[in-house]
Amino acid sequence: MQRWVIILGGLLVLLNAELGARTLNGFSLDGALVPSREIRSGGPQRDGIPAIDHPEFVAVAQVGYLDDDDRVLGIDFEGAVRAYPVDILNWHEIVNDRVGDVGVLVTYCPLCGSGMVFRVDADARFGVSGLLYNSDMLLYDRATESLWSQIMGQAIAGPSKGRRLDPIPVRHTRWKSWRETHPTTRVLSPRTGFPMSYGRYPYGDYERSRNLSFPVGERNNRYHPKEWVIGMAEGALVRAYPLSELTQIESPLRDRIGDREFLVHFDAEDRGGWIEEVTSAGVVEVPSVRAFWFAWYAFHPDGEVYQVEPSGP
Repeated sequence: MQRWVIILGGLLVLLNAELGARTLNGFSLDGALVPSREIRSGGPQRDGIPAIDHPEFVAVAQVGYLDDDDRVLGIDFEGAVRAYPVDILNWHEIVNDRVGDVGVLVTYCPLCGSGMVFRVDADARFGVSGLLYNSDMLLYDRATESLWSQIMGQAIAGPSKGRRLDPIPVRHTRWKSWRETHPTTRVLSPRTGFPMSYGRYPYGDYERSRNLSFPVGERNNRYHPKEWVIGMAEGALVRAYPLSELTQIESPLRDRIGDREFLVHFDAEDRGGWIEEVTSAGVVEVPSVRAFWFAWYAFHPDGEVYQVEPSGP
């Protein structure tokens, strides 16, 4: 009898551990689209990193808090031109913005270096879950408490599971470059209502180190883990352009993928770029992301990577 009590007790412990593994930071991971054991706590609890829900913007003439080389995420969307300083995004990761009747979800994951912007419903609001998958932030929508992967652009758990976000083009660039090409831009103000040290990078030497703070499912040592790449992913079309490769050729790179033609623009001084598609109607910028190599590869291990051959590109 005692033996069965011990066995039953052990089974209950395992069952409770399994049940606990499916709930993290108060979010249910039942039936997640990714292995739930690979969803990890990044340290902060839900909303421990506060999203900006009421962003304020100022004109270029009022920006005394950015140096020329400071990075921004810039958008030109629905007639609105806006810049979101990375120094602010490092501390908040999400800005719930709005352009007219359209919601604009601005996201930045400091661990992956990935800045992505999405079109959402006007009343949609997202928060920082405090959870990570492949070292990338998981955001959550406050309406359904579903978890969304930033780089996947998809809900991976909760009532919205399987739904995808609608990406819009964004430039990850220097403040000087964005200001000169978009002189009428409005800029996110550091008056966020939170007492953050926006002039201080909160992650030490992370951007230069080969070390990762959290494990990822797939690794590849072809490049330094924190090598910057410009990547685009649209269905089966997945391709990354490492900046170390783009520095060896003249910009823009004219790249053909199947029956589609793209122009990959790169500015060596700016350490950034963007991608346009050449169509019968003209040249159109397509959504892309500037991110660390390790992060791109973790999500796209089977994707193509542009390399310059000894005989040419």
